[in-house]
Amino acid sequence: MRSDKQKSTRVQRWRNKFRFVILNDDTFEELLTLRLSPLNIFVFSVVSVFATIMLTTTLIAFTPLKELIPGYASSKLRREAIEMALKTDSLELVLEQNENYIDAVQRILQGEVIDSVLVDLSSQDSSQDEIVLSDPSTKDSVFREWVEEENAFTLSQKAPKLTIPQLISPLDGIVTSSFDRASGHYAVDIAANKNTPVKSCYEGTIVFADWTSETGHIIIVQHENNLLSAYKHNSALLKEVGDFIRSGEAIAIIGNSGENSTGPHLHFELWYEGAPINPEEFLKL
Repeated sequence: MRSDKQKSTRVQRWRNKFRFVILNDDTFEELLTLRLSPLNIFVFSVVSVFATIMLTTTLIAFTPLKELIPGYASSKLRREAIEMALKTDSLELVLEQNENYIDAVQRILQGEVIDSVLVDLSSQDSSQDEIVLSDPSTKDSVFREWVEEENAFTLSQKAPKLTIPQLISPLDGIVTSSFDRASGHYAVDIAANKNTPVKSCYEGTIVFADWTSETGHIIIVQHENNLLSAYKHNSALLKEVGDFIRSGEAIAIIGNSGENSTGPHLHFELWYEGAPINPEEFLKL
């Protein structure tokens, strides 16, 4: 019985009304009067807290205000990051393909067999998605047959007409081995004194300057009208890839580098439109 009275007393306390009055201190005029109970205050507080939580959650989830929160990434930034990652993967693939292509061209210029280079390229590309090629057209088939029948080094004995000024000798020395198409010696070997500078036979741009085990220090110059000159077995190179050189400018020092060299000399080659030509037919050595 007593406990019921205590409960009713507690409930009554929560329901008891209190008057909250705001008075003017000078005139004692009532400016605001509120009748409140502890229960009203509790309910109002709980509702206010939940309303504040709901409003804050809505603002963060559906308005740009969320981007002002430290550590919260913008959806636009995330989208741009994903796009940049995809572009980076594509650029890495293209860069790898370009590097393989440049490496293949350099190996061919150094004298490696084209077929072996193509086999290496195909093995490197095996990890990529297989590319399905359409059937060749009639003209393409005829062209392929013509290329297969032709020898890459078969040239007419008549020297081609080069539409460029007279070439100069890359070295003042003695020709020890001449151009011989039959034996596969597509160059002239010129012997000279030690430390003699090797000069460019004509102006152009350095497209290759590196070392190989067979021919030592090599430098290759691309001239106008599809003319290419190569200088091998040097002891040192004086120019780098991308340098533009004038006719007669020193580009290397004569040497005896490489496994195929038998003494200090210059192995000088001329290539016109992708085929070797006899240097002695175009310059005085």
